Amino acid sequence: MTVSSISRRTLMKGTALLLASTALARQALAQAAPAGGRLIVAADSEPKNLNPAIVASNGVFFVASKVIEPLAEASFDGKDGLAPRLATSWEGSDDGLSVTFKLRDGVTWHDGKPFTSVDVAFSALNVWKPLQNLGRLVFANLEAVDTPDDYTAIFRFSKPTPLQLIRNALPVVTSVVAKHIFDGTDITTNPANNTLTGTGPFKFAEHKPGEYYRLTRNENYWDKEQPKLDEIVFRVLPDREAAGSALEAEEIQLAAFSAVPLADLDRISKVAGIKVISKGYEALTYQLVVEINHRRKELADLRVRQAIAQAIDKKFVVDTIFLGYAAASTGPVPKNAPQFYTPDVAAYDFNPAAANDILDKAGYKQGADGNRFTLKLRPAPYFNETRQFGDYLRQALAVIGINAEIVNADAAAHQKAVYTDHDFDLAVGPPVFRGDPAISTTILVQSGTPAGVPFSNQGGYVNPELDKIILQASETIDTAARTDLYRKFQQLVVADLPLINVAEWGFITVARDTVLNVSNNPRWAVSNWGDTALQS
Repeated sequence: MTVSSISRRTLMKGTALLLASTALARQALAQAAPAGGRLIVAADSEPKNLNPAIVASNGVFFVASKVIEPLAEASFDGKDGLAPRLATSWEGSDDGLSVTFKLRDGVTWHDGKPFTSVDVAFSALNVWKPLQNLGRLVFANLEAVDTPDDYTAIFRFSKPTPLQLIRNALPVVTSVVAKHIFDGTDITTNPANNTLTGTGPFKFAEHKPGEYYRLTRNENYWDKEQPKLDEIVFRVLPDREAAGSALEAEEIQLAAFSAVPLADLDRISKVAGIKVISKGYEALTYQLVVEINHRRKELADLRVRQAIAQAIDKKFVVDTIFLGYAAASTGPVPKNAPQFYTPDVAAYDFNPAAANDILDKAGYKQGADGNRFTLKLRPAPYFNETRQFGDYLRQALAVIGINAEIVNADAAAHQKAVYTDHDFDLAVGPPVFRGDPAISTTILVQSGTPAGVPFSNQGGYVNPELDKIILQASETIDTAARTDLYRKFQQLVVADLPLINVAEWGFITVARDTVLNVSNNPRWAVSNWGDTALQS
């Protein structure tokens, strides 16, 4: 697929449009794919902790998901949008107090020891619940995991926990680690966090800092048809311009997560032997948001937040910063999550004149220099688009008399400043919607999150009514009632603007046309690539 055949307007549509691709056709293609070869991939970062059971983030999953497996993975075709991995089935009790997982038999860890229910229980109680950034929310009420046999794990909860939430969370929060490697150690500092031992189709071979990660074929993988590749090498290329050049020179064969700048896609799509693909990110919707520090007197005033919202031209952001590869947001749940999304929320149309009028009437008068007050603005450094939006936001705020002083920092310094030290007034963030508001969205506005938790409400916003709805939804078993609560959640967030949702986007994969079975699930870039192959 070339960029000319990608509909930018439909890039963010839901997975429903993709259901025409049948499981049978995918299976036939995968089995027909040739085996062997080395796939060289662009990687733009080197996570400090490579264990996805602790750090459930795309930068970690990108490499580690090939080595360490979850209980289930996202699927275009599977029941409830899932494909079994280490679990073959899952069933919730009527009272919402337990979920029973049947586990896959005949699976071994890369060191040869057998995988059993004991590993799942250890991971859930000792890693996901107490340590993982997202698991601590999903499994907040998990109190025990029974293991009546080696291939059954029964999760028991102290309060009703929706099976809908557990199902939606499985691909993201259930990476299973080996008890025999982590038990009795300081899990957070165990060297095994960066020399991974898993059950996946690839084994961790080596990491040369600043240069590459290398994974090799797991000859004893439980799926005897996989993996197709002999090796995957993630070549560290933090400069996005370099990824496009390396593809053209055939030094690498694949660049995911829009590693090739959007501005280069039209040109590179015309290069012989290169394909541009928009699929494979449907379960990884990124959201461009303006994070707000409510400790600042002016920003605690809803009228100021409304004025800022009206100063932002979302169409300009989508068309100019994202070159059309995005959609304007209406609220904290993206449009491509139809299970939860509602358009029935307040709207803040682009209207700088109205924004100025709001600020005038609120008593924030412009001084002789035209400024009403000055704010410290920290754009997240992770993507070109977040940095570019920071520059745009500074200019947009100047039009309504707010002087925004940009403070740039690297990823570590940015996270510390915003999420630990609260040293910001406004920040530009790119949180990810992962299929269910409870997994990674409610934490952005729920009060009480301790300092230091990234991509959470560190702006000091408190709304008891919103907190009550979030709590109710977390314990509501009835799917329709839970969905209704999350629609009310969206309405409250947009009405009170604890943060401002601006745009939502997926990514683009660029690959040599010799790479087969690309983007065939909604989390493809962070899935196991067991059926990915190279044309012989």
